[in-house]
Amino acid sequence: MANEKTKILIIGSGPAGYTAAIYASRANLAPVLYQGIEPGGQLTTTTEIENFPGYPDGTTGTSLMEDLRRQAERLGTDIRTGIVTATDFSARPFKVTIDGGTVIEADALIVATGATARYLGLESELEYRGMGVSACATCDGFFYRKKDVAVVGGGDTACEEATYLATLCRKVYMIVRKDHLRASKAMQDRVFNTPNIEVLFGYNTKEVLGNEDGVNGALLVDGEGKTRTIDIDGFFLAIGHTPNTKVFAGQLELDAEGYIKVEPGTSKTSVKGIFAAGDVKDPRYRQAITAAGSGCMAALDAERFLNGME
Repeated sequence: MANEKTKILIIGSGPAGYTAAIYASRANLAPVLYQGIEPGGQLTTTTEIENFPGYPDGTTGTSLMEDLRRQAERLGTDIRTGIVTATDFSARPFKVTIDGGTVIEADALIVATGATARYLGLESELEYRGMGVSACATCDGFFYRKKDVAVVGGGDTACEEATYLATLCRKVYMIVRKDHLRASKAMQDRVFNTPNIEVLFGYNTKEVLGNEDGVNGALLVDGEGKTRTIDIDGFFLAIGHTPNTKVFAGQLELDAEGYIKVEPGTSKTSVKGIFAAGDVKDPRYRQAITAAGSGCMAALDAERFLNGME
């Protein structure tokens, strides 16, 4: 079967991928976009969204992504479902294999595959995802004002999330597996100087507790097997994210954590003609609006590249 050719291929269907598609479509680039096994990306695991501009009454992650999808489709994006199983970026056109079969040849490529939050792997954690279990305090903390919550983790991210939640919530528990925090001294000081944060050292989460209304507690266990239950309304994971870049290893330059490296202030990767957008290159902000903005940047950078301006 002959390879299929396209001017621009977009991999990923979160806010970054769809926004890139909207801009590329309006530039008459006739983009092809592949969405993976989780169309809409991480955002679809968020129930309520109140901080995306243009939705004065709030919206849901699923509704927001459906709006972006419809907009991209209306403007002419060819949206397909499939998993990238192999890539060859050694020469243009770039070759991308979908589901081990179809090969797409693209003159330019936008990678917007996102990052996946790390979870503990508990069944109850999955059961209450979006009903009290969250991997983003900035996204969801607002819904737990004057309530008790827990943060899992002992690094800088966990400390940052805990201190942020402490400004909103009545009480914040930090569930830390080790007998110390891994965070920087400055972050540790912030935690220990915040009166409504209680650090529970030496505990693992055995079960997230709840009912049909959502999370109402967590069952913890220490190194000696002794259990303790805490009453909480929110359970926040802060044990890191894994960028979805495995298939690009050895083809694009990645940082130590696996995020795609880009030229500062642009979306340009280490390979000319390939651009990155969204959480796949952003370990810092991880917000829908910043991902959408970087999708716009990637499409504009790709358009300039295809027009021979760069």
